[in-house]
Amino acid sequence: MSIQLNHTIVWCRDQEKSANFLAEMLGRPRPTTFAHFHVVDLDNGVSLDFSGNGGDFSAQHYAFLVSETEFDAIFGRIEAKGLDYWADPMRSKPGEINRHDGGRGVYFLDPDGHVLEAITRPYGSGG
Repeated sequence: MSIQLNHTIVWCRDQEKSANFLAEMLGRPRPTTFAHFHVVDLDNGVSLDFSGNGGDFSAQHYAFLVSETEFDAIFGRIEAKGLDYWADPMRSKPGEINRHDGGRGVYFLDPDGHVLEAITRPYGSGG
């Protein structure tokens, strides 16, 4: 058996709100539940399992490799919601997207301040 990432827990304040936000922004089906988690499934068999921890947590970064068509849809949702977005994770280039490796990338925040990234080419892939 090869080693693969199966799931990761995303700590948040309101797991239903956060899971629904991610699913909507990525154009995924509505989250399912497993135990106390709200689960967002991705196409590669990995899930993000949202859990309210009732306390403080550090914001994390979650990057999603998407097609050009999916990027257009995600970016359209960002604009339709009036969300702030950036070309970089340090948020020093507001209102811009990046074009690294011949693709496109954008960063935006989820309701708990986690940095979400959509990219159309893996970094370092050339282009």
